[in-house]
Amino acid sequence: MKIEIEVVGKGKATGELDNRNPETSAKIYEQLPLEGNVNIYLEEIYFNIPIDLDYENPSGESKCGDISYWPPGNAFCVFYGDSQPASDVNHIGEIKDNLEVIKAARDGDKIIIKKL
Repeated sequence: MKIEIEVVGKGKATGELDNRNPETSAKIYEQLPLEGNVNIYLEEIYFNIPIDLDYENPSGESKCGDISYWPPGNAFCVFYGDSQPASDVNHIGEIKDNLEVIKAARDGDKIIIKKL
């Protein structure tokens, strides 16, 4: 399940959803496209999405490029550095190309996630 993440005015990154949390990945993919406004937390961008899911295979650790869903905040997240999540997340994929676009995002930037 390939996706495009556009930070409007900054560029586009590509990602691929995987099976670390297959139900979460599939439900989010089914709802694409999604858009919102970027929030920054340490070396992570996130934005709220209108999908309410529980923990599936939660993890308290992340690696650079992880795409995740944070159940307590109904948030789509992308980790672009060494920081770790504030609390457990469901990892659903990873950035495959152009992580620099995610690093360039700033609070309030418009973000659009869609199927490729």
